[in-house]
Amino acid sequence: MQKKSVWIKADEGGWEEQKDRITTGLESGADCVLVNAGDVEKVRELGNITVAAFARDNKAGADIVIVGKRSEGDGTKPLPMEIPGSFDINAATLLMDKGLSVGGYVVIKDKHYEHFAAELGKVCDYLLVTGTDWKVIPLENLIAELQRQNVKIIFGVKSAEEAKLAFQTLESGADGVLLDSGDPQEIKDTIKAARELESESTELEPAVVTRVEPLGMGDRVCVDTCNLMHKGEGMLIGSQASGMFLVNSESDDSPYVAARPFRVNAGAVHSYIKIGEKTRYLSELRAGDPVTIVNSRGEQREGIVGRVKIESRPLMFIEAKAGDRTLTAILQNAETIKLVGKDGNPISVAKLKKGDEVLVRLEEGARHFGKKIEETIIEK
Repeated sequence: MQKKSVWIKADEGGWEEQKDRITTGLESGADCVLVNAGDVEKVRELGNITVAAFARDNKAGADIVIVGKRSEGDGTKPLPMEIPGSFDINAATLLMDKGLSVGGYVVIKDKHYEHFAAELGKVCDYLLVTGTDWKVIPLENLIAELQRQNVKIIFGVKSAEEAKLAFQTLESGADGVLLDSGDPQEIKDTIKAARELESESTELEPAVVTRVEPLGMGDRVCVDTCNLMHKGEGMLIGSQASGMFLVNSESDDSPYVAARPFRVNAGAVHSYIKIGEKTRYLSELRAGDPVTIVNSRGEQREGIVGRVKIESRPLMFIEAKAGDRTLTAILQNAETIKLVGKDGNPISVAKLKKGDEVLVRLEEGARHFGKKIEETIIEK
């Protein structure tokens, strides 16, 4: 599923009234904050976040200029737009022609406003729509009308529950929501709902271990992330891009070392790691890179590399079969390195034996620079 964005609506009332909701949004991982032109710099002082602002130009330096409110004076006192019309479409078109990122804002009061919103959406990067009485039908109509347009629909909501409904309307849902709530918990719950919906699943299946043999010394990679992982959760690693083992994080305590739930001792430097729909070599990873964290149910989430450690260690060769497919991986030979068994429980490579069943991900097709392609390839 595509990324769902959460915008924080903070354009009404005084700055002190809006500051807390903006701060909560920043700390919780909101994607954008909507303010008036006079508050853009104040938001910048709070933290790094995309800022959208109601303005007739971009003198305030907003990332996204929003049209749809008539303003007076220097633009810091917005007035609600009562009657939509060509003024707003023309304004949006002129701003787009200047190379600015532009959003259109419409309050849906009746069918006339809905039709206007559809027209405005055809000339903007973003279409922000809210209603005096929240209803799914206008959103459904706009999604259907604008599905072939290059515009992101941001639907106004007042709660996490409304946000979930907006995200799931029709097949694709809204691209994002504009949350109008000063309740810190509501802000956190809405952002959490968006992130959960973004999570995709990958299909895992059991493979039967056919060989387990110690090797000599080699260089292996520890991937230390900025995320905490749990039992049965780790990363997909293998010597062939066509099939990878689920290597468990070091989330369990052992008699020898304390748990390091942020770490996956991932394997030898040549190994592939599955990241989203692509693969990379473990040796290529750097601090700040995204990685895909997978659990025993195949549920995925994004992690961030905090540090990569490459060290010389004794290695273990592991081979398994899934149907007519033979997969291999080379991991560090240590009690704390574990694969995930068929039942979701980790199995240490030090105790792994022929006949054990472990979870793997099988892929069809070959890889070219990490991307899947239709080509015959043999990896041994």
